[in-house]
Amino acid sequence: MSFSITLPDGSKKDFDSSITVGKLASSIATSLGKAAVAGKVNGQLRPLDYVLDNDAEVAILTDKDEEALDVLRASAAFVFEAVAKKLYPDLHFGEHVADEGGFFVDTDKDDQIKVGELPRLEKAMQKAVKSGEKIEFVQVAKSELEEQFKDDPYKSELLKKIDSEMVDAYRLGDFIDFGFEALLPNTGKIKHFKLLSVAGAYWLGKSSNPMLQRIFGTAFFKQAALDEDLKRRAEIKERDHRTIGRDLDLFFVDPKVGAGLPYWMPKGATIRRVVERYIIDREVGDGYKHVYTPVLMNLDAYKTSGHWAHYRDDMFPPMDMGDGEMLELRPMNCPSHIQIYKHHIRSYRDLPLRVAELGMMHRYEKSGALSGLQRVREMTLNDGHTFVELDQVQSEFAKILKLIMDVYRDFDITDYYFRLSYRDPKNTDKYFANDEMWERSQKMLKGAMDDLGLDYVEAEGEAAFYGPKLDIQTKTALGNDETMSTIQLDFMLPERFGLTYVGKDGEEHRPVMVHRGIVGTMERFIAYLTEIYKGAFPTWLAPVQAEIIPVNNEAHGEYAEKVRQELAKRGFRVEVDDRNEKMGYKIRESQTQKVPYTLVLGDNEMNNGSVNVRRYGTDEEISKSLDDFINEIDADVKSYSREN
Repeated sequence: MSFSITLPDGSKKDFDSSITVGKLASSIATSLGKAAVAGKVNGQLRPLDYVLDNDAEVAILTDKDEEALDVLRASAAFVFEAVAKKLYPDLHFGEHVADEGGFFVDTDKDDQIKVGELPRLEKAMQKAVKSGEKIEFVQVAKSELEEQFKDDPYKSELLKKIDSEMVDAYRLGDFIDFGFEALLPNTGKIKHFKLLSVAGAYWLGKSSNPMLQRIFGTAFFKQAALDEDLKRRAEIKERDHRTIGRDLDLFFVDPKVGAGLPYWMPKGATIRRVVERYIIDREVGDGYKHVYTPVLMNLDAYKTSGHWAHYRDDMFPPMDMGDGEMLELRPMNCPSHIQIYKHHIRSYRDLPLRVAELGMMHRYEKSGALSGLQRVREMTLNDGHTFVELDQVQSEFAKILKLIMDVYRDFDITDYYFRLSYRDPKNTDKYFANDEMWERSQKMLKGAMDDLGLDYVEAEGEAAFYGPKLDIQTKTALGNDETMSTIQLDFMLPERFGLTYVGKDGEEHRPVMVHRGIVGTMERFIAYLTEIYKGAFPTWLAPVQAEIIPVNNEAHGEYAEKVRQELAKRGFRVEVDDRNEKMGYKIRESQTQKVPYTLVLGDNEMNNGSVNVRRYGTDEEISKSLDDFINEIDADVKSYSREN
């Protein structure tokens, strides 16, 4: 036997007998052998005791390589399984994943693992780590594993998906599991880890399957890196719109009555209503005609548009009305706005025709993807479509972009960049096949950005199926990159729906359709704002702008009500806290609810017609006349709470 191992630098090492990845590392350098975590053999992660006996390209991974973290975290997940099975012999295991976010293991038993049990499990893992026991890579007959896991329905189902007769597996003492690419050679190398949380997860992500218990954790090679990650996670938790939404009573989602279908509580509905009114006023002022269109549409319209062919997996099943008509919950608003355009004969004098709507849409998101307000099944899109002549495209593009920038300024959105999203010409399944249309529209979009002198990145494969687009990418408070706004050029849908206008020459011409969303869906945008502001909404958006607290309900309640009425009749959102609680408690509660202004009213205020004002986040109390306070809060709201 003779074979060659090619190393990343192109050099080769020849062997006449088999050798493990770990021994190969030591043969290169003793220090590398000690630092080795795993190997990458022909592009696939392999453990250090994996045997090499054929020509191969091999890279040795150390803790300085990104993929080594995946190996570490997979090893921590495996050790978790081993100790959990020992503590709970009736425990079954589903899927396990290790990636840049940490690791998770899906588990199932009659009495599911609770978050309060994680410290016990973590302590058992620490004991296993301290023992330094060998994690052995083994190849086991599939039939043997089937016998071993015959009482575990999830492992049995996973085994059915494996074609080979021999299965790569790992053993720790009496415990064995499969489905891991590469693990560390012993438990002693897993030193810095943390079990984080518990959540429900449907088996294989399907809502028709049993709900399992998903245990999350993470691991690092250095304690400092773990500490930094835990600090980051604490910040994320503090900003998580789901947590803030619960604490401030903004919204809730109850899977028992509909997963992915948010219920907006009065405070959350108030924020949404303010945003919607703002957007509508902005758009009407910019020449848009606001409309209402149905959430149901004949399926044939989506077949014509191409949504049925390209987007079917994200659409709800059609509803058979029994008379041959098939109705579909709309996943997009564009075919609806096309019907608005088609309802009248159009002339060049009508163009640009700007149509806008806060349009409710429905998308069949998988249960495992649903998350608070960010991923839902029913959403309301701040949608708009402009129908233009060809020579109006670039001026309309610039007008839309200016509107977006103005809106961003009012919401104090500053962390964003521009991305031109093109089709992938090789992906003929996703994209409408018309090379001339794509080249023309992509060139036009790029030209518009160049004319405006704006910097942008280009991304192939990110376009909509019917046309290229400008995506405005924002950084959320949690560090995620998300599309906030889009402007899309579309030559396809006007063609498919036969849209025309009568030109100056008296002949029929085809308009260009420009799709645009200013702030995306109301759900995702308010989730974004909630996290950016940490729930401390600026005064113009806050559900309660001022909380009035009488020092004594009997003595000062009447004056408190008078102040409330004065503020309310000027359009401010004000409440009186007249609960039978101590004043200090009510002030703290107002701060906890992040109300911008807390007004405390006692004898001095009542006798002088004044208010004692405390701004959110400060301990400073300032006494001023009611008129002065009205002027202050009025200026605060009108300036969109910008200090300048």
